[in-house]
Amino acid sequence: MKFKNILSAAALSAGLATAMAQPALAQEKTDFKLAWSIYAGWMPWGYLSDSGIMDKWAEKYGITVEIVQINDYVESINQYTAGAFDGVSATNMDTLSIPAGGGVDTTALIIGDYSNGNDAVILKGEGTLQDLAGKPVNLVELSVSHYLLARGLDTVGLSESDLDGVINTSDADMIAAYATDDVSAVVTWNPLVSEITASNPDANVLFDSSQIPGEILDLMVVNTQTLADNPDFGKAVVGAWYEVMGLMAAGDEEALTAMAEAAGTDLAGYQAQLAVTEMFYDPADAVAQASSPDLPTTMTTVAEFLFDKGILGVNAPSADFVGIAYPGDVVTGDADNVMFRFDTTYMQMAADGAL
Repeated sequence: MKFKNILSAAALSAGLATAMAQPALAQEKTDFKLAWSIYAGWMPWGYLSDSGIMDKWAEKYGITVEIVQINDYVESINQYTAGAFDGVSATNMDTLSIPAGGGVDTTALIIGDYSNGNDAVILKGEGTLQDLAGKPVNLVELSVSHYLLARGLDTVGLSESDLDGVINTSDADMIAAYATDDVSAVVTWNPLVSEITASNPDANVLFDSSQIPGEILDLMVVNTQTLADNPDFGKAVVGAWYEVMGLMAAGDEEALTAMAEAAGTDLAGYQAQLAVTEMFYDPADAVAQASSPDLPTTMTTVAEFLFDKGILGVNAPSADFVGIAYPGDVVTGDADNVMFRFDTTYMQMAADGAL
């Protein structure tokens, strides 16, 4: 899978500059679209749509918000980057590498969770991380799976050059790939991890995201200019999200069962996935995560990984190419090229009961 739909940084930057030069059209846009893909922490987006909760909150603010499931995760981010959606569910790393690195100013509207075991390196048969040396590994290339693999290999003094290569495999094809004889190891995320480990007695988890807590953040990111021009869009989406978070925190079986079925499992199976997902049910906890002094350090590590892989924007001259803004006027990277923002405004409104 290639990032074929990413526009050039120059073209995207020019388009953004044109938009910024025009007067803000606050409240004039009323129809919005969000994209999401299957993952334990993002199943609430499907429920938001199917249950009518999103429609209720959108009606409150006089807008419409369409929520669209896209089966291919990277493709969903590519489509957002190309302007087909106003927001997309994405990790912190993939937001930095694709839209932000491509010149689309993007804001993390919601920090939904961090992966606390949902992402895993899985070997067929007995062995340890050292036994990956000389073997091919299947994963979604240049995604968080690639990052997790690199972090795992580093703990045992190995690098990607010690492998027999990585094989780019879509998340939609991962389970079928694992079943073939020529696949030795995979790196993927839930619900695929759960399905692979439950269906294959030889599946051996060598390393997972619980060993790098807080580094893989799962977000809903939106176009910064769209959010600035339409604050009611942010209020409606965040209000709907935290209504569902309240249901989940209370153990609402109807809501959880619906999410489980959409994820291709049952209630117990989905609850097992949530057990390795550090969900921020309370918006105050999400605000704290966004404001954590550890976040700039994490994002600097992520930026260095992306630069080393040659995917931090088009012709990025250094790991500092993209500026990332955090609460408290903290910036990492190039302060003159801020394209990724962790903004607590709307999550704080939810925490304050102000939506």
